[in-house]
Amino acid sequence: MILSPFDPWRCRLCTCPSKLSLNPYTGCPHGCLYCYARSYIPHFRRCQPKADLLRRLSREAARIEPGRLVAMSNSSDPYPPLEEELRLSRSCLKILRTRGLAVQVVTKACLVAQDADLLARMSSCVAMTLTTLDDSLSRVLESGASLPGQRLRAMEKLVDHGVPVSARIDPIIPGINDAEIDSLVSAASAAGASHITSSTFKARPGGLKELQNAFPEQGAALRQLFAAGEMLGGSLYLPAVIRRDLMQRIKASAEQHRLTFSSCREGSAPAPGINCDGSHLLLSMARTKPEE
Repeated sequence: MILSPFDPWRCRLCTCPSKLSLNPYTGCPHGCLYCYARSYIPHFRRCQPKADLLRRLSREAARIEPGRLVAMSNSSDPYPPLEEELRLSRSCLKILRTRGLAVQVVTKACLVAQDADLLARMSSCVAMTLTTLDDSLSRVLESGASLPGQRLRAMEKLVDHGVPVSARIDPIIPGINDAEIDSLVSAASAAGASHITSSTFKARPGGLKELQNAFPEQGAALRQLFAAGEMLGGSLYLPAVIRRDLMQRIKASAEQHRLTFSSCREGSAPAPGINCDGSHLLLSMARTKPEE
């Protein structure tokens, strides 16, 4: 299936609303060291479009009730460099808009801003991932992704077009980017984000070793921290007290900037009226109109 029910490995800490997943591409060239999908998709950096994508999506979307939430994407970024040429994600958005489906785009690519016009004419919101404001650190953590400043400018353009935006300050990795918490929240707020979703690093098989190799000075400390953690949903978690303290820091910073806040798979339910993934920011379906 092209549209499949979102299932975070049946993790008991997940508080996401019911939604469908759509991944126009298989694999992702961003090369994020912390990415969970690297553990189960072979040759993950080899990005390619799904076979017969648009025909299959049109057929499946016709069977979905209008207003259903579609998350694009959960396993690979919907805006890889290939998108600039192929425009597959844009074509998917047009199909979903025609069918009256709501969409949340999850990305760390500035290319999403090229679709601001279309997103503004449908029930949509965008969640932009920000892990650091340091270009050098970004190039190590997520070597193929848009630089932080490019993402912030993309957020500004989306907001200028009336598209609601949240920031995913995710993952927080002790000793790597936790010192930037206040700066990340401040930058997201200045770019127009109205919600913050955050999460600590949850190591999938091989993921912790990748980070240790990339950050040898912090590697030993990270190994010790995770050794005191627990395994949940196929991922190794930091100790609960560390995760709670980090999320409290981000929540306090978000509240200082008058932003709503939620955490992702951290064992804490969001406040009433808030979806942990930020999808409560979706535009009213009243703004949806047929494709011209």
